Formats: sequence, C-alpha cells, structure tokens
Amino acid sequence: MTAVDAPAMHDGTYDTRRAWLDGVNPVTKIVLALLLSVPLFASIDVTSALVAIALQLACIPLTGLGALTVLKRMLPIIVFAPVAGVSMLLYAEPGGTVYWSFWYAAISDESIALAVAVCLRVIALGLPTILLFGRTDPTELADALAQVAKLPSRFVLGVLAGTRTLGLFLDDWRSMQLARRARGVGDTGAVRRFFSMAFVLLVFAVRRGTKLAMAMEARGFGSGIPRTWARPSRLHPRDAVALLGGIAIMALAIGAAAAVGTFRFVWS
Repeated sequence: MTAVDAPAMHDGTYDTRRAWLDGVNPVTKIVLALLLSVPLFASIDVTSALVAIALQLACIPLTGLGALTVLKRMLPIIVFAPVAGVSMLLYAEPGGTVYWSFWYAAISDESIALAVAVCLRVIALGLPTILLFGRTDPTELADALAQVAKLPSRFVLGVLAGTRTLGLFLDDWRSMQLARRARGVGDTGAVRRFFSMAFVLLVFAVRRGTKLAMAMEARGFGSGIPRTWARPSRLHPRDAVALLGGIAIMALAIGAAAAVGTFRFVWS
C-alpha cells in the first residue's frame, strides 16, 4: 500500500482522496524543490521569504496534507531557524542604531533585519520539501529515479532499501523506551539515557544494514544486468504545470522584493 492509497490517519497526515500533487512525477518534485529553493539564495531580505512562504502555504490543498500536519512537521525547522540568525545578529556589519556591542559582536538595526531575513529564509527553504514529499511513496520515487532520471539501478535500489528501514528505527526507539521503563531505568538521567539508546540504535542499524546488503546481493540486486521495472514512470502535462507554478511563485517572491526595494544580492 502506497502513501497515496493509504486511508486517512488520525492526525490528518493523509486524505482518502487523491491530491493534485500525487499525479506529479517524483523527479519533477525534486526539480520543483530546487526551483523553489535555489533562487532564494540570491537575496537575503524579508519580503521575498514572506511572499514565498505565503504562496507555498496557499498550495497546501494541492498536496493532500492537513494544515496541522504541515505545522507539526515544520516545528523542528521553526525551532532551530533562529540558530541560523544568531551569527547575523551578532556579527553582521553594523548599520543604523547600535543597541549593544562587545568586542567583535554588535547588535544594530541592520543585523536585526538580516537575522530575521535569515530565519525566514530557512523556513522558506524547508517548507517545499515537506509539501512536495509528504505523501511521496519511496517505491514511486525509486521508479522515477531509475526510469525518468536514468540513475543506475544499483544506486536506486540501495536508496530505496535504506529509505524503507527508516520507519524501523522509530519502532526500535519506542521498543527500547518501553523496555527500559518496564525495568525501572527509563525515568531518570534523560541525557545519559539518550546517548546510550542512540549507541544501541547505531548497533542495530549496522547489523540490519549488513543483513540487508547480504540478502539483496543474494537475490541479484547487485548485478550489472539491466533491470526491468514493474510500474512504469513517465512525465505528463501536469509536471509542466507544476514547474510553471514553481517558476511563478519564485518570480512573484523576488519581484515583490524588488518592487518594495528590499531585494539585496547576497554577495553585496
């Protein structure tokens, strides 16, 4: 069962109906993610990032993801985005009113504006990945990489096998938590417990990876013989529409920054 065919989850992760973005080829989604990210590196300003975020959020109904689901998946990026702005806040070239300074560090109007712009830029860069690949099935992605992008089958199958094991890590982590709690050693020493469990999970990953590699080699997945694919993966007119939509979003975002006079090249 693929993510597209899966029933609706309690947290609203998937919709029972097929979303518009589900018909876009995974390779097109990769190109679209780059298209929605790379142009943002040309400028550091608040306007282009805000417009890009607003337009991307407006596309949520096309993805089949719930707004609450998108917010939950964005939380780590939102929490750690200010970390990216700290260096700008403290060490950017001062401009305007200087509110605080110590040695090489200084907080001024210019550094505050740059820090806010960098934080928003991080969010604008992370949001497309969540929207585009939130419902993408790993098998469909592998089919597209092999048939459309023409990547080597050995590489594609290795990536697919690794992707399929990611969910097992979460199950292993939960099992270790429950086991430690049942033995009465899971309620204290959170930091020490985290590192010890992480080491155990690393051991599990190495052992599982070794067994998986041997099993795939035994079944001929490492062979250099050209492979056939059970499900065809092709490009359709919808892929062109998606790319045109991504170009429009970036054009509007950068155009809005240029119109209000906030656009500034990153190297200027």
